[in-house]
Amino acid sequence: MKQGLSLRISQHLALTPQLQQSIRLLQLSTLELSQEVEQMLDENPFLEAEPDDLPAPEPMQADSPRVRDDDGGSGDAGGDGLGDDAAAPADPVAELESSWDGDGSSDTLIEDGEWGNDQPSRKNGAADDDSVDAIDLARGHESLPDHLHRQALALRLSEEDRAALRYLIESLNDDGYLEDSLQSLAEGLAGTDDLETLEELVHRFTVALRLLQSLEPAGVGARDLGECLSLQLRMLPEHVAPAALRATALALCAQPLELLARRDVKRLAHLSGDTEAAVRQAMALVATLEPKPGRRFVDVERNFVVPDVIVVKTGRGANVKLRVQLNADVMPRLRVHDIYAGALKSHKGEGHQALQQRLQEARWFIKNIQQRFDTILRVSTAIVERQKNFFVHGELAMRPLVLREIADELGLHESTISRVTTAKYMATPFGTFELKYFFGSALGTETGGNASSTAVRALIKQFVSAESAKKPLSDNQISEMLKEQGIECARRTVAKYREALRIAPANLRKAL
Repeated sequence: MKQGLSLRISQHLALTPQLQQSIRLLQLSTLELSQEVEQMLDENPFLEAEPDDLPAPEPMQADSPRVRDDDGGSGDAGGDGLGDDAAAPADPVAELESSWDGDGSSDTLIEDGEWGNDQPSRKNGAADDDSVDAIDLARGHESLPDHLHRQALALRLSEEDRAALRYLIESLNDDGYLEDSLQSLAEGLAGTDDLETLEELVHRFTVALRLLQSLEPAGVGARDLGECLSLQLRMLPEHVAPAALRATALALCAQPLELLARRDVKRLAHLSGDTEAAVRQAMALVATLEPKPGRRFVDVERNFVVPDVIVVKTGRGANVKLRVQLNADVMPRLRVHDIYAGALKSHKGEGHQALQQRLQEARWFIKNIQQRFDTILRVSTAIVERQKNFFVHGELAMRPLVLREIADELGLHESTISRVTTAKYMATPFGTFELKYFFGSALGTETGGNASSTAVRALIKQFVSAESAKKPLSDNQISEMLKEQGIECARRTVAKYREALRIAPANLRKAL
């Protein structure tokens, strides 16, 4: 092999720290962004949060100018002394690929006429002092163990029985079931060598279990679903469930629950020794019971969603107007510390270069956050413009939409649109939805057009809600009904959409 030297010119992409931060901030959720801001405030002395006594900023709309940072420079490049590369790119991926034309303009308003009067969004803390925040209510939500311990205080028990009851309460899962057997719980405390102590513990746990199962909510402390339903049936009053009906229902719960799930009336009537009419009445009673007694005690704070974008609809008919604005409550109010920045300009001693780097990082962080919300607003505005019929008529009017359409319209990269629409939420007149909800695949129609999969799911939900309870629609029938509407949708596709909507099959939807 002969050795030699050669020159070769090539191009490659490089991710600067600023671009990496911009991409990372863009894909963070609201909660993750808040944590990132708190961490940056702790680490960077040049960054500070604006005082709470300052007036709240107006909600940023699609035509709002960039926010300036308070050390004398504007939010745009040129006033902060960062050099030629100071302006954060609107789309980092497109900047890397040199495919973005730099035109950050977009249609700023979506309207048929003029906008109505704007009302700035109000902060949660702007309400009266006596008002209670929903998150505070969630934090104060009583857990299942606390609820049971409070009831146990009213029982007159010995110290041993009280300790056994407390141990069982703490051994329940979130649904209120006791997953471990009494024997295994006793062995966990006493081991397997001391048989006398083991038998004593099992006896204490047996007594404590009866006490536990007598507490509210009904069914708590059950070992399986059948026992849970039986406990609830025994606690029903006479005027709700007569003795004969309750006895039949208890007999059904003693049978394999698969038969009850399949609503096999004939088999259940044969096994229980009752008539089919009595079995149907008992099944209707069982259907009213709660299979998870601890459901209402589960921490509900995890279900809270704070929207990033708010869409307000004004006007009626042909004069409907849509206003898209960012939620001011989730926008961090940051600025560069004036005193520290001014002191750095007059100080040229040791460590000046490191402090200058920290100041530059603070400015870049503010600009990247501003760019994040600006990109979210641009994408949300384009989505609302494309899906305007949804905001007027509901999900049945949803049109097919893919990420590429929004990316081409805004001059951004498709991966940027994916980052923007992940874990970002929009508050609409019809509820709060993730931005990805407005994207859906297309299904062909007889006229040659396309129908959104979201609209098809809404149509399936509408068909099921209007069906006869005694003769529910099968997937084949729903598929035929969609074809009558001009939408080509196979039975398997209907089944997939039905399962996504958490709609049971036809045999389980049939009324008793």
